[in-house]
Amino acid sequence: MAKDPKFTTGEIAKMAWLTARMAKRGIASETVYQGDLEKKFTKIVDGAREREEREALDAVAAEKAARKTRAKNAKQ
Repeated sequence: MAKDPKFTTGEIAKMAWLTARMAKRGIASETVYQGDLEKKFTKIVDGAREREEREALDAVAAEKAARKTRAKNAKQ
């Protein structure tokens, strides 16, 4: 399984809400369908992973631009 990303406060709140809804359905009956909530939960986790990857790429690009600027300023 892939490493879990760092979640934002909003993502944590949404996952807590979905977990509570799944628990409520579980209390009602073990045969109640929860696939819709599980899909939403998985979508939040996948979105957080994508966001974290995007932020990492942005950080790399920013560092590369900063190095290029420092090198350009050093030549002058």
